[in-house]
Amino acid sequence: MNLKLTKFFAPTIAILAVTACNASRTSSVPVGTEANHTLSGSRAVVPEWEAKGLATPACPQVTGKPACLALVESKALRGTTISAWTPADIQARYNLPSATNGAGQIVAIVDAYDNPHVASDLAEYRKKFNLGPATFYKYNQEGAQSNYPGGDKGWGLEIDLDVDMVSAACPLCTIYLVEANSSAPSDLEDAEAEAASLGAQVVSNSWICGGSNTCVSSSYFSAPGVIYTAASGDTGYDDNGAPESLASVVSVGGTILSRKGSNYGEIVADFSGGGCSDNGNGVGVAKPSWQTDPDCAFRTDADVSAVAWDVAEYDTYRFRGWFWIGGTSVAAPIIAAVFALAGNASGQNAGENFWSMSVRQRAKELHHISRGEDGSCGGEYLCKAGTKQFGTYSGPVGWGTPNGIGAF
Repeated sequence: MNLKLTKFFAPTIAILAVTACNASRTSSVPVGTEANHTLSGSRAVVPEWEAKGLATPACPQVTGKPACLALVESKALRGTTISAWTPADIQARYNLPSATNGAGQIVAIVDAYDNPHVASDLAEYRKKFNLGPATFYKYNQEGAQSNYPGGDKGWGLEIDLDVDMVSAACPLCTIYLVEANSSAPSDLEDAEAEAASLGAQVVSNSWICGGSNTCVSSSYFSAPGVIYTAASGDTGYDDNGAPESLASVVSVGGTILSRKGSNYGEIVADFSGGGCSDNGNGVGVAKPSWQTDPDCAFRTDADVSAVAWDVAEYDTYRFRGWFWIGGTSVAAPIIAAVFALAGNASGQNAGENFWSMSVRQRAKELHHISRGEDGSCGGEYLCKAGTKQFGTYSGPVGWGTPNGIGAF
């Protein structure tokens, strides 16, 4: 099932209609334009969303400072009609046991500031897609269900996106939203600690400190028995930064999804962050022992990926209903939910399993992404899919996207 969305701006109003459709569906972005890379000797490709004005970051992006990664697609404001990806598409493409698994699993979302509409927005999203009532709890960074921080409409939109995506992949999961007092690193660290203290098995982060691997401490992302996911960034090759670049965190890249009849396909999203975590400056996160790729002396990201463009979101805090959303912040909570569906977070060590699986296991449990790139790095695996230089791995999308829960 595809969701037909019509959006016009007067101010921003969305009208929703759901249609059953068997036609082909393509969600793609044109090739970006090359620009001088300021962080290394290679060149970056300006992502299509930026070069062509196809999206706007929900949060201001400041180098070295935490920022949410949702991309508000501009076509949602121009009166166009497209098909947006729904929970049915996400579950079908990734072969997820969403109807049977996830009960009792707690996925915590850590974001900054408050979205006072989140509960009602989540209820509307789940109602539209017949996901059932949510088991949902909201906390401040001290663990209280009151005295929430002040609101911020950019982060508020991110909050709605995150809870929607966990619901899309794992409707039976319990969702905890932990709202940091601000986007200051110390507040986000406190929220991370609180999420683990509250008993979450999986913690999802749809924000990044672009260009900084040290803005937050890895000690807040390494609670025993907890899996942490984080979005890999939205400006392409060498867009590294904490928390996704930390070795204790699963770095989640993004793909562009398409469908022909009942068959889905994916390519690299040209904005998906990834590469070598030194940011081109020769100082990076120490390479974990379970990473053995040849051309990065530091932590290599991403580890795994999911759809990150043309996804349906419902929000009434910043907007007035349905619209289209993109960014690797779509993918991070989807992957968090897949970990919850698998239900064995306590036996996982960050992204190690993706790197240590056999070739046969990967072929069975992950969709290999063989097309696309997120920058210019001499055409090798750190920025380009399908090179076969290091098996089926590529920096922008890691080892691929879920095909069931066996890899999780």
